[in-house]
Order: sequence, then C-alpha cells, then structure tokens
Amino acid sequence: MKETLDIALIQANLVWENPTENRTSFSEKIKAISKKVDIIVLPEMFNTGFTMNADEVAETMNGDTVQWLTVMAKEKNSAIAGSIIIEEDNKYYNRLIFMLPNGTHYIYDKHQLFTLAKEEEVFTAGQEEVIIEYLGWKIKPQICYDLRFPVWARNTSEYDVLLYVASWPKPRINAWDILLQARAIENMCYCIGTNRIGLDGKGYEYNGHSAVYDVLGNSLLDENPVEKETIIYTTLYKSHIKEIRTKLSFLNDRDNFKLL
Repeated sequence: MKETLDIALIQANLVWENPTENRTSFSEKIKAISKKVDIIVLPEMFNTGFTMNADEVAETMNGDTVQWLTVMAKEKNSAIAGSIIIEEDNKYYNRLIFMLPNGTHYIYDKHQLFTLAKEEEVFTAGQEEVIIEYLGWKIKPQICYDLRFPVWARNTSEYDVLLYVASWPKPRINAWDILLQARAIENMCYCIGTNRIGLDGKGYEYNGHSAVYDVLGNSLLDENPVEKETIIYTTLYKSHIKEIRTKLSFLNDRDNFKLL
C-alpha cells in the first residue's frame, strides 16, 4: 500500500482518426514525464479523437493500441489510463483501459452514451461498475458524459478516487468545471479529470481544463484552469481522505438504495 499516489495528466491535442500519429505523439509525451509517477492519465478516445466512425478505426483488445499501452506502462513503470474504441463480439465500446506496469489491466465501458452525438447508435453502453484496486487505492473510472449523472458515480464502494477521461468541448466547459468539483464533494473523494485540447475533425473546439480536486472540492493545481497542451502533476494523500471522512462523516448519511 502507498500512502501517496503520484499522478500525471496529459492534456493534449489529438490527430483526427489517426491512431499511429497519436500513439507516436503520446509516446513522446510519456517519455518526457520528468518524475516518477504511479498513474498517467490520457483523454477519451486518445488515439482517434471523439469519432463515431467506429467501423473505420476500432481495434481489438489484441490490437496495436492495447499492445502500445502494455509496452509504455512497462517502460515507464507506471499505470496508464485512457479510452479507445474497441470492437468485441460484433459490438463497439468506448472503453477505458487501465494498464498496469506488469501487463495486466482493468477495463471500463462508458455507461452514459452521448446522445447529442448519437453515440448510442454506434456504441454499446457498459453496465458494470468497476473499481480498480492499485497500490492500496480504490479508483472508480468514468468517461466524459458519465460526469453528468451523479447516481452512476455514487460512492457506495468506499473508493478513494474518481477518474474521468474526456473529450469535453469548450462551449460547455463550465459544466465540466463545476461537476468535477461537485463529484469530489458529494462522494468525499479525490476527483481527477483529463480533457483534450484543440479542434477535432468535426470542427469542435476543446480547451482542456483538466483538473484535480480533493475531498473538500479544493483544486490541487497551481494553475486552474489550464488551457494549453501540457503535462499536469499532482499527488494524492490517503491521510487526507481518512482525516476528512473521520471528521465529517457525511457518507454515513447517504440514502440506502441501489441501481437496478
């Protein structure tokens, strides 16, 4: 068990529907990480951008990008998290992969599909809550639009960290800022969000605002918001979670219900 968790968020522009160029770009960025970190977090659909052309760019769990994640996690001796388009059993998934340095991995399939982009017409929604146990920490992964739905993130598993990867556009960035902070406060956990920047192939603009909030909803970043291509570093402390949850036992008062 580690009492601290060192994180690097890579806020980057993406090359539209070009996995090879995006892997090359992220290889350079990951190698440029200047300190030892436990987790590296990439944006949603980091190898293609947020595209609905799944039939053109989808990969399998034995494909190039998963193999690349395996190699990079081992080389950097750090877990790497980010979502890509996966084809499995003749279905497409917007799948977050949390790759460990030893080559094992966790997966989480996006639950709340973005109907405004007709994501539900292309992708199959995940139905499973996933809790990642890593270095003595419990991490709950989520993807972009999931952020708008607090019941799906509800802390009934005593997790320590909510982890969001996203392609959240500039016109609605205020919601991203507020909801990340709210998820931290209501679940009494650290909340991390990694978003992309730049223009996608549909002309939508993204301006980052990747963020990290503590159990009380305080930002842990010196610069907030961040709107440039950059690597953001932060450290999480188990003692902070324990101290605040002991002093302010709000989670004990939550309603007792379950999702059907």
